[in-house]
Amino acid sequence: MAELGEILGPKLTDDQSNTIIDTALETVRRHLGMEIAYLSEFVDGQSVFRAVSAPGLEGMIKPGDSRPLDEVYCQHIIAGRLPQVIPDTAAEPLAMALPITLNTPIGSHVSIPIRKADGSVYGMFCCLSPRPNPSLNARDLAVMQLFADLSEKQVNRAMRDQGEARVKRDRVETIIADEAFNMVFQPIFDLATSQPTGFETLCRFTDKHHPSPDKWFTEAAELGLGVDLELLVIRAALRGLNSLPVSVYLSINASPKTVSSGALPALFAPYQADRIVLELTEHAIVASYDDLQSELFRLRAMGVLLAIDDAGAGYSGLQHIVRLQPDIIKLDMSLTSNIDSDKVKRSLAIALVSFATQTGAIIVAEGIETTAERDTVREIGISRGQGYLLGRPASLDAALGLLASFAGELKSA
Repeated sequence: MAELGEILGPKLTDDQSNTIIDTALETVRRHLGMEIAYLSEFVDGQSVFRAVSAPGLEGMIKPGDSRPLDEVYCQHIIAGRLPQVIPDTAAEPLAMALPITLNTPIGSHVSIPIRKADGSVYGMFCCLSPRPNPSLNARDLAVMQLFADLSEKQVNRAMRDQGEARVKRDRVETIIADEAFNMVFQPIFDLATSQPTGFETLCRFTDKHHPSPDKWFTEAAELGLGVDLELLVIRAALRGLNSLPVSVYLSINASPKTVSSGALPALFAPYQADRIVLELTEHAIVASYDDLQSELFRLRAMGVLLAIDDAGAGYSGLQHIVRLQPDIIKLDMSLTSNIDSDKVKRSLAIALVSFATQTGAIIVAEGIETTAERDTVREIGISRGQGYLLGRPASLDAALGLLASFAGELKSA
């Protein structure tokens, strides 16, 4: 099991390493005037110290240390053979008979069981001193109980969060191991000729736990599995490229972290790179533009085109556009929606068209769902579009069927 510091939180402030339990131990230790306070967990017959407050005594006790349960007070206190408050261990023959009393030594001791949500014992919340403390009484135990209860809540919250994280990890790892997803292809049209020029590949997961694919990728990223999942999906998407006519490109989504991993050039190498468009989502956070740009330079040198996805949906998209100078700018569907009747959206789209014209980029309008939207984006100078009006995401076979209707105008692979 992970050490307490790895599983318990939240932190009291951003710049503090102490957890709520650390603070509880420190406070109750000072209140009782004792040298050592700790929270332990029972693991395989051992009492393992998960959190410790013992300033100056770190050589004697620290997080991660352990003692055999049959050598310490814990089980005897839980069974009622020893009291929770021991002002003087010399007055308790059983305590004096235990090796830890002499080896530590322990003169006074206060301890409260910490229980899991199911009622079983997790471990103990304890204070001890090498000296007897005849002032210890029931009131002190009541005060300590308050802090023990606070710590118990934190322990159970952390265990619950750990359990949920394990379920999430198992779920995502199963999807990766089984490749439990399908690729669908949504056409991208030349609005002037009404012909499909490319397809965006989209992932559809067979497990319906999450209502949208984005939720799966977000969960995988939170678990540190985001790059693994994305690379697996990209590999599956690329398999469709060779089935498409040579005049049709394939647009593939990737997060900045996946691009920065350096794994994409090897994945793209077996394919005609100038038929691959790499879409970088506008919502993704870029940890290092230097690393990202370095990898994008390698990919673009191979012939891969760069698209910025969801442009206009937020500030980060403008940052991507300015810093990365994409070949394609994809207008977010939130701008396309009702653009025919919304002057503000139309004005912003016109500004992006002007920018694209000056930088040599192509604009693709996403989310076209009405003929009025299609006509408006075409009128303001947007050359390409995609959306339900033009074509819904479909299987590769369906995509090939769509292309068959334009067979006379497309070269076959």
